[in-house]
Amino acid sequence: MPEHIVRSYEEDLKRLRDMVARMGGLAEQQVADATTALTRRDSELAAEVVKRDAQLDQLEREIEAFCVRLLALRQPMASDLRFIVATMKISHDLERIGDYARNGAKRAIVLATLPVIGSLNGFARMARLVQENLTAAIDALVQDDAEAAARVWGADEPVDDIYNGIFRELLTHMMEDPRNITGATHLLFIAKNLERIGDHATNIAETVHYAVRGDSLPEDRPKSDSSAFAVVRPPEA
Repeated sequence: MPEHIVRSYEEDLKRLRDMVARMGGLAEQQVADATTALTRRDSELAAEVVKRDAQLDQLEREIEAFCVRLLALRQPMASDLRFIVATMKISHDLERIGDYARNGAKRAIVLATLPVIGSLNGFARMARLVQENLTAAIDALVQDDAEAAARVWGADEPVDDIYNGIFRELLTHMMEDPRNITGATHLLFIAKNLERIGDHATNIAETVHYAVRGDSLPEDRPKSDSSAFAVVRPPEA
């Protein structure tokens, strides 16, 4: 192909990579701010997170439209085709992450009006881990690093472990005092949101690995969510 066409095509691919990186950065910020709003009982910050979610939705639409344009006009092949399709999938994962952050922020607004239940340190640790995995997954995409993507893919178990601990602790608070039920229920949903954000980060990593290498990681991803089997003993009279 003529040099100017090749150069233009490479610029299009770079622009797409930059768009996904920008969307990933915004998603990371949403998770961080939603968690800060929860731990600091900051309703104003939580409201900002809810409002900013529209930016993620718009970026997803822009990325999808740009990918469709590239597919139609450039007719990419091999690794370029995988990359373009991967960015469409990743933008959807990032949009869902934004939805979970928005939901957590909405619940943080309610929780700011209720009595504090236990410690929120577990939420801060869990949020930090999922942010690190999300950042590493997006970096792997930007750098075409399949090995880094594989590491993120296998790094979700600590998130599940923290979630299991939070789940049991909140159930205990609910059983000890029925007045805790409303607040603890909101916290359970937020913990599940963070756990699902971690799942989407590993989904992104799996997609990146396929885009770079052209093969899929094993179907059985390491998981340790045991909340479905949690047993909490009622407090003694």
